[in-house]
Amino acid sequence: MLKRLARPVHQLLIIPVLLVSLALSSGLFSRASIDFDRFHRLIDSRFGSPRSQVSRNWEAMLRQAAQAETERHKLDIVNQFVHQYVRYRTDQRLYGVEDYWASPLETLGKGLGDCEDYAILQYVSLRQAGISDDRLRLIYVNARMGGPRSSITQAHMVLGYYATPTSEPIILDSLITNIRPASERSDLSPVFSFNSEGLWAGGATSPAASSTARLSRWRNLLDKIQQEGVSFQ
Repeated sequence: MLKRLARPVHQLLIIPVLLVSLALSSGLFSRASIDFDRFHRLIDSRFGSPRSQVSRNWEAMLRQAAQAETERHKLDIVNQFVHQYVRYRTDQRLYGVEDYWASPLETLGKGLGDCEDYAILQYVSLRQAGISDDRLRLIYVNARMGGPRSSITQAHMVLGYYATPTSEPIILDSLITNIRPASERSDLSPVFSFNSEGLWAGGATSPAASSTARLSRWRNLLDKIQQEGVSFQ
């Protein structure tokens, strides 16, 4: 389990910290582009025609979100869709392993996923809807379980939206359907956060010890989703 940090999430995540560049081409991940014809065909062949209708609903939702007047409205549209069409299921039950990062195709195809799968699907959806990478971060946290007096924590992932680089983030979370500012999520203690351009490790001056393994899995996921029709241009 990741070590819990003492500082509140809304304070820790807005502190300027070390940016670690990934070994990716400059500008490669400025916007998501989805080959929906390919995506729908793959869903149909791997999961059956009922699930391909879900992917078509996803496409329709993304077109609606792309036309939304404000970025907050985009967040609401995407968050509502993901909570409607994805039910929580652990990686162990779904894939037989403790930690598996599913692509949007796998998550929508199964209609099931864990916290990371929710956050990844929301991240790709919002990038496709027109929100730039520098406003989004996937955030690893320790989540306090069982109420404000509980000492039980669990490693967890959420998606953070930053209106500006120093803004308090807004949190999209598989645990709750409501989108809330980080200051209202005292149950979350951040460990590190990342997007397609870099990684932020708390307030430290060097990367977190577990970053290499995490980012390796992230790079592998980006390769997989590109093969499934999703790319960043």
